[in-house]
Amino acid sequence: MRGCTVRGATAALGFLLAWGLAGCGGDGGAADDGSVDALVVSAALAASEAEWREARREALVAEDGWTSLVGLHWLELPAHYVGSSATSGIRLALGPEKLGLVQQERGQVWFTPEPGVEVTVDGEPIRGRIALRDAAGPEPTELLFDDGVGRMSLITRGQRRALRVKHADAPARGGFTGLEYWPVDPDWLVEARFVAHPAGQTLEIGNLVGGVDRLPNPGAVEFSRDGREHRLEALEGEDGGLFLILADRTSGHGSYGAGRYLDAPAPDAGGRVMLNFNRTYNPPCAFTDFATCPLPPPDNRLDLAVRAGEKSYARPAPAGPAG
Repeated sequence: MRGCTVRGATAALGFLLAWGLAGCGGDGGAADDGSVDALVVSAALAASEAEWREARREALVAEDGWTSLVGLHWLELPAHYVGSSATSGIRLALGPEKLGLVQQERGQVWFTPEPGVEVTVDGEPIRGRIALRDAAGPEPTELLFDDGVGRMSLITRGQRRALRVKHADAPARGGFTGLEYWPVDPDWLVEARFVAHPAGQTLEIGNLVGGVDRLPNPGAVEFSRDGREHRLEALEGEDGGLFLILADRTSGHGSYGAGRYLDAPAPDAGGRVMLNFNRTYNPPCAFTDFATCPLPPPDNRLDLAVRAGEKSYARPAPAGPAG
């Protein structure tokens, strides 16, 4: 790990202190002359990143994590029978031979379970036809089957709708190979400037399945690196923060080829925001073929090698024929 400069270490230490992570050494490692103990910064940052990485791994391999995806089924007809049998219009990789019937009527999607097959919503068995609410809405409908280890929900991409199916026995989950990262580096804690856009501005974001969505684009972040200025367009993130979709010179050369994601906190009153590139992470499509994944917009392709954060994921080898 590279040692950080006094200026870089000061910014990193301030970032860690704001998180309440650098609680050792009385004064946090800062001496009267303004110098900073880089070891204090590195130790606090390493501990923080180790915790974040473990939480990231646990989320991926959870029963409803991205590695549990087993299907993405587009609704092309007014009605589809759903199940794992060869005669099902939508054939599930895992689950009962006959799960139920999905219907599209006047802009609404409905589900009716197969008689004798238990499907639940919010812990209650479904006794008749119910409306499916989109996964992106305030009250999404998630259908549970196979004693709760199978999950099915409705998603919308542009003008198209699909059933997203997860199962705890998904091969991608059972064969998860682990995550690899570049070494944690305080020098990749970068202070950026937030440049706000007019209220209501949106940005076209393409996705892996060929669609395009216009998403809220509150502003851009600008930062200096290696003597050059860089800029990333930001989308709305969780809890008032920012969400960045980016590609860089490592994309396809150490990191995932389709780009990576980065969450950032909301800018402070002075428009400053800290970008922790140690936490750049792979999109879901790095782990499964059944994700739709928003892709980096053209303006977010950095002429910069971000050798920080998550590296390319090595998917498990397909199971060979039995015998």
